[in-house]
Amino acid sequence: MKKRIHFIGGGQMSEAIIRAILANRTVSIGDITVTDVIAERNAYLTEKYGVTTSDSQAPLLSHADIIVIAVRPQDDLATISNAIRSYSKAETTVVSIVAGVSLEKFESLLGKDRSIVRVIPNTLTDTGLGYSGVALNAQAKKEQVDFLLHGFGKVMYVVESLIDSFTGFGVAGPNYVYYFIESLADAGVLAGLSRHQAWNIALENVTGAVEMLKTSGKHPRQLLDINNSAGGVGIHALYELNNSDFAAGLQRSVLAAIDRTTALGKE
Repeated sequence: MKKRIHFIGGGQMSEAIIRAILANRTVSIGDITVTDVIAERNAYLTEKYGVTTSDSQAPLLSHADIIVIAVRPQDDLATISNAIRSYSKAETTVVSIVAGVSLEKFESLLGKDRSIVRVIPNTLTDTGLGYSGVALNAQAKKEQVDFLLHGFGKVMYVVESLIDSFTGFGVAGPNYVYYFIESLADAGVLAGLSRHQAWNIALENVTGAVEMLKTSGKHPRQLLDINNSAGGVGIHALYELNNSDFAAGLQRSVLAAIDRTTALGKE
């Protein structure tokens, strides 16, 4: 499937997607174009990945089959949308990775007849893991974008009303895991292990625990019960962890991230 992809905005998320879809051979170098307002950024992307960049939207928009809007929510979306309406083909699909901006808002800018897809990309693009959350407007179809989205990870289609929740829980999810691993490794150092030893043990335990959950099909509570003998080491550790408000703190963090996502769309 030969599709030409144009990125409006060449920031870190665009670069991560480009890097992944090139590595996975989802799209060829010659079929990717980028425009960024910073000339140095355009030059960097051309030198690093060999993609075509320009400071002029018109010629690149006119050839695109998929346009990815990858700018900040506070940027001039009206001007960007006017350029898309003026120069792109009517059948071109528009993919937005702009945080907090709804499909309805883009329909008001681009027209309701346009196929518009809202994507919340995961931050694990280099691994092929992690879900991106995707919502479609009435004109968009999965087959228009599915090949591209799977080029940088897994895909979960959701109703748009769940996009903010997906962002605060799913996309911000690696942050919670990173923080947990860092804290767990620090605990190992506190207990007397070297930083190198504690770090490797923490990573191995997290990787192994995830694999155990997948292969066993058991609920985490079932595995906890198996691992914790009466009056043993594990149950004493869990007792202290329960007293720390760990679970509620994590849940409050997710809700705070969701609230911030919603606020971004209103600013």
